[in-house]
Amino acid sequence: MPIRTPATELLGIEIPIVLAPMDGVSGGELAVAVSRAGGLGMVGGGYGDAEWLTRQLDAVAGARVGCGFITWSLAQQPALLDLALERGPVAVMLSFGNPAPFAASIKACGASLLCQVQNREQAEHALDSGADVLVAQGSEAGGHGFGPRTTLTLVPEIADLLVRRGSDAVVLAAGGIADGRGLAAALTLGASGALVGSRFYAAAEALTTPQARERVVAATGADARRTTVYDVVRRRYWPAGHTISVLGNDFVSRWHGAEAELQQNLEAAAVDYWQGVRDRDYDIANVTVGQGAGLIGAVLPAADIVMGIASRADAILTRLANP
Repeated sequence: MPIRTPATELLGIEIPIVLAPMDGVSGGELAVAVSRAGGLGMVGGGYGDAEWLTRQLDAVAGARVGCGFITWSLAQQPALLDLALERGPVAVMLSFGNPAPFAASIKACGASLLCQVQNREQAEHALDSGADVLVAQGSEAGGHGFGPRTTLTLVPEIADLLVRRGSDAVVLAAGGIADGRGLAAALTLGASGALVGSRFYAAAEALTTPQARERVVAATGADARRTTVYDVVRRRYWPAGHTISVLGNDFVSRWHGAEAELQQNLEAAAVDYWQGVRDRDYDIANVTVGQGAGLIGAVLPAADIVMGIASRADAILTRLANP
């Protein structure tokens, strides 16, 4: 059931749901499934593995999808953007860094530029850089984030900013949106749609393991933890102020708040971590989701997730319009 918004018009989709380009999770199969269901699928370019990205883009096979990158990492491997743009993506999303050096190339290829922001200052800069879509990400989100702002207040603040500037850009809400209630709330807050990550982490087509998906299904929102321990142990040196939301486990309990000690014991801890990844032991390895985990409850095909969110949101909005 189509839900028409400025975002659906801009992106050429029927349902205002965009798949978060989650590193190592949002591959070609998942992106295609979301797009075919009426949303916009996004392949996660992540930290920049050219071989992996090529393989996932090959799996897209001409479907209308986009691609997303961690901006500060892309700046170290800018050729990856060319690799993506050669495939004619509908959109490119840049997160966590300065989008300005890449904006002209993205827009020259006819792709919409999505910029993820966590505060008004970042939103202003993204607009000045030519962003078509601002993804207003609250701290409830899975994966990496910056600062304490929550989705409930950030989204309308960014929507108001666009009005004041007379901008044609649109807002997508991100953070804690995992069902139709979240999408309906985002639309009433002034967003034109939602970027959804954690719910698709537990999609049948996601590049996650059955064991990780089981952890998500069993989780509540209170199980999500924001930390830096997985960045430390993986030697992924994020700019200061960024944390990652994961499900709490033994590894997080041991090292969160003891990052200096972790750094001193990094070699042994890294051996344990990578062994946990290989063994699919999620008492050690990370399950990267946010507070929306408590709303998931089941592993489903991506199309069922899209249509389930859309149908419930439509019912809520219809009821509110016709009390």
